[in-house]
Amino acid sequence: MQSRNKFLDDMSQLMTNAMGVAQGARTEAETAMKSLLDRWLADRDFVTREEFDAVRAMAQKAREENAALQARIEALEAGNKR
Repeated sequence: MQSRNKFLDDMSQLMTNAMGVAQGARTEAETAMKSLLDRWLADRDFVTREEFDAVRAMAQKAREENAALQARIEALEAGNKR
């Protein structure tokens, strides 16, 4: 009976160690993939969300200014036609 418990203990320890190795391999693979993806993205000319939002706000402001200037031009032209 004692040898059976030793066998089960050894098997349990072996499985625990295997799970630790598998977890380590998973973590290492995730790190490698993240690093690869980060390098790939860095080689592209992608912008950050903050940069995108800043340019978007500038474009919106420019559209609003253009609309105001267009209305002013139309008002001036209407005044000159009288």
